[in-house]
Amino acid sequence: MTNRRNFLKTVAYATAGTFVMGRSVDAAAQAARREISVGGRRVKVVDIHAHCGFREVDDLIRGTNLAGHNVSANRILGPERLQWMDERGIDVQALSVNQYWWYAADEDLARRLIRVQDEGLAAWCDAHPDRFVGLTSVALQHPDLAAEQLEHAVKNLGLRGASIGGHVAGEVPSSPRFDPFWAKAEELGVPIFMHPDGAKNVIREGGLDARVNLGNIIGNPLETTVFFSHLIFDGTLDRFPGLRICGAHGGGFLPSYLGRTEVTCRRGGAECINKKRPSEYLKTQLLADSMVFSAEGLRHLVAEMGASQVVYGSDLPFMWPDTLDLILDATFLSNAEKEAILGGNLMRLLRIA
Repeated sequence: MTNRRNFLKTVAYATAGTFVMGRSVDAAAQAARREISVGGRRVKVVDIHAHCGFREVDDLIRGTNLAGHNVSANRILGPERLQWMDERGIDVQALSVNQYWWYAADEDLARRLIRVQDEGLAAWCDAHPDRFVGLTSVALQHPDLAAEQLEHAVKNLGLRGASIGGHVAGEVPSSPRFDPFWAKAEELGVPIFMHPDGAKNVIREGGLDARVNLGNIIGNPLETTVFFSHLIFDGTLDRFPGLRICGAHGGGFLPSYLGRTEVTCRRGGAECINKKRPSEYLKTQLLADSMVFSAEGLRHLVAEMGASQVVYGSDLPFMWPDTLDLILDATFLSNAEKEAILGGNLMRLLRIA
């Protein structure tokens, strides 16, 4: 735990003792902090989609097959993260490290790497207990190790769940090989946040080359769509009915074109083993963040999944349009539904007081 203590000291020095016009940064930020109310009542806003990373990993991967894969500078946590949150009105972020390049690590390196990330994440959350909770990013390529890492992160480090990718070297984690991890998540009663990385398991190389980043715009939601579909049709959600899994970017394209998925098992040639209709999983075990960026997109998402399955996401530090006001201004949502999406659903799932 020495690394964690050292990291905690670094966090403390970075966020305290800096003054602006005679006031500390924390005090200045507090004065500018936006507070969100619904129906005249202050509500807590909780963000499921928040990126971070730790430079301590660099030394660990130097000279390995993972060298050069660590995070970009804007993911490193610092005082500006609190400033961004305060400007938007975000009270709590559930932080996670993603892109999952460590899925190529052998078991020994994966064990050490995730330990460094999780201890850094836990230290940051310990330094700001009212603003952050953490999600471990387990080494899913080693399912038994991933289950062990999840248990350690939750029981010993105080993290609240896990973040995973949509595939492991092209394999969607819906087969029984990954059951040790899913079983542990269900046993612990913690949610899983799935974040994609351009649908590299689906799209041929160069297939999304364009003037804009189609790997992000189309590939990311496509990967989430394929991931969710496998969990449904491969029976993963039936084997573990206690699972709660949130898909980034509005749950991909699945809620947008659910009707086509819904009729799949009624057609000839389908070898469905799922016990329920796809729409039932979207209303119970699967969740989506709010990053759909239009009132009609949000209305349709809630209509297909229910307000209990939609949660707020920002994607910070990447500056996509914020959906907080989209939720607040939604005439099709009741005040209770707005409160649930803004924070109530995640407060329950992540056990935030």
